[in-house]
Amino acid sequence: MGGEVQPFRPEVSARLAQLAPPLLSQLDEMTSRMISILERTEGAYTEQGPVVRAELFESSRANLERAVRTLMGDSDDGGRAALAAAREVGSRRAIQGVPLETVLRAYRLGGQVTWEALRATARAAEAPGDSDVLLEVAGSVWHVNDVQCAALAEAYRTEERRLAGIDDQARQQVLDGLLGGRGGDPVFVRTASELLALPLDGRLVCAVAPPDESGGPNLADPGARLLKRGVRSVWGWRSGAQVGVVALGTRQVGDVLTWLTEFAGGPVGVSAVVDGASAVASAWRLADTAARTLPAGRARVVTIDDRLPEALLSSSPEITRRLVEQSLGRLLDLPADERDVLLDTLTAVLAADGSPTRAADQLYCHRNTVMHRLRRIEQVTGRSVADPRSRLLWQLALLAADHRR
Repeated sequence: MGGEVQPFRPEVSARLAQLAPPLLSQLDEMTSRMISILERTEGAYTEQGPVVRAELFESSRANLERAVRTLMGDSDDGGRAALAAAREVGSRRAIQGVPLETVLRAYRLGGQVTWEALRATARAAEAPGDSDVLLEVAGSVWHVNDVQCAALAEAYRTEERRLAGIDDQARQQVLDGLLGGRGGDPVFVRTASELLALPLDGRLVCAVAPPDESGGPNLADPGARLLKRGVRSVWGWRSGAQVGVVALGTRQVGDVLTWLTEFAGGPVGVSAVVDGASAVASAWRLADTAARTLPAGRARVVTIDDRLPEALLSSSPEITRRLVEQSLGRLLDLPADERDVLLDTLTAVLAADGSPTRAADQLYCHRNTVMHRLRRIEQVTGRSVADPRSRLLWQLALLAADHRR
């Protein structure tokens, strides 16, 4: 299928010009059959995400089409394009973490599928001499397939050595540069993207995971686990927390959030989606802020958009402290039993849009009990539940008080 194609005898080429063209209309079916076999027999492909599987379909179809056109005699470059495609696939699969043996089996399966389709076409034609034609073609198909597999393996191992040569220190230096604001430097971004095999010119998100109680990472090997789903990322440490920059490509951020939730052993904050490396530094600050709004120890993944009120409060501790003092004031100084009952009541009333009746249903008590507690809250705080500004301040203060606890 491409590679260093040896010319066929004229009579063989003439017959292939008749047998091969019908295969062009069968490319989707041939590709689907090939992918179905791979997914049944190769666990490495079933572990990949839909983006990698879609890319596998497209690249496999392109290789099959190239093979068919080579049999038809349409290729006049001596198979150089096919070899280049094999090398590109080898490099890409190394980046995606697909085992080399699996990639080689997939490539050889392409040769098998092409040969079987050609044989079926010849059998349907039942022309004399086709057996000799197929024997000659078979030898060429498998020779070319071997040449392509060798090129693929060489490219795979080259990329594998390059990735292995990127030590943690170099990776951390690149990450520090991105988080430190060097994403606006085209030379740095190009070097970083090539070094990490990470596309930095598209949709990106940043994730921050504070360490666990022992100071270790609360996301276990996120880079490799995301890679199995076809998502490239780079991870390191910043300000004592685990930090990652994730290249979304065409994926929805919700997919990455779901996977991070599976990996997380503690709180994780995620930025909004940003476009390109120049916005990574601000994305990191947003993710860090989102992470700081979460209580320690609890495994939870949130985006900054999920935590905007809490983010505002956490960004200004002095103002937040003043807000709590002025809005809840002496209520927090009451004996613990009374304080907790009144805080629960106030939370329920605010969640019920100020309705004592609905709050009573939520608290499993009588409406008059809620009214009595509200009067006590108003007396202690000096604020009125009928005042919209007081309700807003109470809501913010309750968020801040819970976060502080």
